[in-house]
Amino acid sequence: MDHLLTPELEALRYLTYACEDRIAYITLNRPEKRNALNADVVAELKHAFEHAENDDSCKVVVLRAAGDVFCAGADLAYIQELQGYGYTDNLDDSTHLMQLFHQVYTLKKVVIGQVQGHAIAGGCGLAAICDITFAVPEAKFGYTEVKIGFLPAIVSVFLLRKIGEARTKQLLLSGDVVAAQTALDLGLINFLVPAHELAATVRTYAQRLCRENSGQSMEVTKEMLAALPEMALEEALRYAAQRNAELRGSDDCRRGIGAFLSKEKISW
Repeated sequence: MDHLLTPELEALRYLTYACEDRIAYITLNRPEKRNALNADVVAELKHAFEHAENDDSCKVVVLRAAGDVFCAGADLAYIQELQGYGYTDNLDDSTHLMQLFHQVYTLKKVVIGQVQGHAIAGGCGLAAICDITFAVPEAKFGYTEVKIGFLPAIVSVFLLRKIGEARTKQLLLSGDVVAAQTALDLGLINFLVPAHELAATVRTYAQRLCRENSGQSMEVTKEMLAALPEMALEEALRYAAQRNAELRGSDDCRRGIGAFLSKEKISW
């Protein structure tokens, strides 16, 4: 453990936060509820990701979960509570989740998903919103909202970018729960790893990013990839050229190029 937790992090009820070897671990920790989401869980996730982004001792973030299920979507008690909401309350609640997904998508640090069990509805959204996601072959994935008359609204914005219209329609309109291999084939996740190797594989991958890659370069790459899809071709190319030129003048680039030219191994 690299440092002591702040009082706010120690007060977390539904999550745990730890930073080890420059990796921040945010762990969903209500396995008795299958790590289901409600407004309080979303609020704690937002706080934990904000802390990780500003935690200088952490370079990469891992989102994981305790128990057998990664995240089963919305908490049943929470769904019942929503029945009494009016439009304004529902908009506030939907905005709350939207802010979390946008926060993770635009976080200045790479976010790795470590999915050790089923990820359904909002839980599948959390798995998909990560930059790189590892899962066990036994995990199931799906957006089942249409089966209960609900709408997979927020995640649809990100899925269209990640896997395209045809695959997004396949998942969201069917509401089907699919096997991990299918999720991999669709581009929803990146790697399948046996359960007994998952934690070590994610840790090794995260450590490699910390050791071999410039944090600044990863941050600017994420920022650029988030911005490019909304731009027309010529605008996107001008933007990319500008970001390229800006980064060439950075200390990280000078250091990296210097090491490359002198054939020295650089450790970031």
